[in-house]
Amino acid sequence: MTATMLSLASEGEPVIDYASTGFLIVCASLVLLMTTPALALFYGGMSRAKSVLNMMMMSFGAMGIVGILYVLFGYSMSFGPNDIGGIIANPFDKFGLKDTAGLINPFGYDGYGNIPELAFVGFQLTFAVITVALISGAIADRVKFSTWMVFSAIWVTLAYFPVAHMVWGGGLLSGSESGLSAKIFGSTDGVANVLPIDFAGGTVVHINAGMAGLVLALVIGKRLGFGQVAMRPHNVPLVMIGAGLLWFGWFGFNAGSELAPDGTAALVWINTTVATCAAMLGWLLVEKLRDGHATSIGAASGVVAGLVAITPACGALSPVGSIVLGVVAGGLSAMAVGLKFRFGFDDSLDVVGVHLVAGLWGTIGAGLLSTSTGLLYGGGIKQTVIQIVIALVAVIVSGVMTTAIALALKTTMGWRITEDAEVSGIDQREHAESAYDLNDRGGRIGSGILAGLTQRSAEPVTEGASA
Repeated sequence: MTATMLSLASEGEPVIDYASTGFLIVCASLVLLMTTPALALFYGGMSRAKSVLNMMMMSFGAMGIVGILYVLFGYSMSFGPNDIGGIIANPFDKFGLKDTAGLINPFGYDGYGNIPELAFVGFQLTFAVITVALISGAIADRVKFSTWMVFSAIWVTLAYFPVAHMVWGGGLLSGSESGLSAKIFGSTDGVANVLPIDFAGGTVVHINAGMAGLVLALVIGKRLGFGQVAMRPHNVPLVMIGAGLLWFGWFGFNAGSELAPDGTAALVWINTTVATCAAMLGWLLVEKLRDGHATSIGAASGVVAGLVAITPACGALSPVGSIVLGVVAGGLSAMAVGLKFRFGFDDSLDVVGVHLVAGLWGTIGAGLLSTSTGLLYGGGIKQTVIQIVIALVAVIVSGVMTTAIALALKTTMGWRITEDAEVSGIDQREHAESAYDLNDRGGRIGSGILAGLTQRSAEPVTEGASA
């Protein structure tokens, strides 16, 4: 993804690049699939049976809120033409997507890569949606849906849009001459001498969401019985299906960030694949050595850890370097998910252990393994220093903003549902629904069903009753 603000297509009569446009629209659709249904299934399966609908609704709710706000002012705040202090762009310049009907050229090459700006808007909208949805896994089972919806709106405005601008829109964490990299190592012709590497969202998406998840877990507190009662995933096949769909959609996430179906996109596809394979194996190896078993939940979690880690680095590494990055990510995350028990914070679905840890490693690992500027490839220490700087700034921005928002909502709306509601199930309390209707099941297959059908056939049908 471009490290500076997008340029307008060349003057005159620019010709649309239909291949790049079609590629980007397909990739945007794949990223949309990553939130619903992929993430909803992944998180839903990892939740308890009495909480699965609420967990999935948090992903759907984030999509509804963020999709609207991105069109109104989020895109303008992230990629608008007028920078404000390197932190945001003017939210009113492109408010409601005004002045976005033309073409843009993210590469600056005459006649190559001209795409409708609206296609880029749609692609970026899906990134904002899934970033917010990722946070929800840290606070499963225990928060009011209304508070989550308000949080989603405020957080995406005060945390996501600014970080997106800082990294991708020409702000402080970009390669512009006013960015931190240029201030540290200088610039040439308006571009930093050392360009920060975040190809598809290590800082913007994963570090940002992972740090937010950690803060919310600390502010909101533990689930009832955390550390004392087993809180196992209620439906492992759903978790596996969700992980598989996430992997599928992630090709849109990573390869799509090239914004054109070229050689770099092909390299990104390969790097994403092998890093994820290696991370899954790394996680399973840690499980086998530590616990004596390689689990399906571990395989699914390793897949996600690998996808997270390769995201910032996928355009800068070789396939062999991607394997190294992936196997380390899987091992690190497998060990990190146990930290919540050691330190006593309830990160319900391991957002911190997977997204924050793997996101940090992927961002810093890019500085080590980049084939052009990486430390291990003879490029010196500068790239690694810049990668550490942008990772730390993302942690600080997300941590500070999330803390302020979380505490404000705790004081005003309140976060927690009642203890009785948490024990009986958040699905019934917040949505008046349950995921599974178990009441009509008989003791033996056949007799129970037959009795139920006989009883129902004798009852009068009322208008509006479900079949």
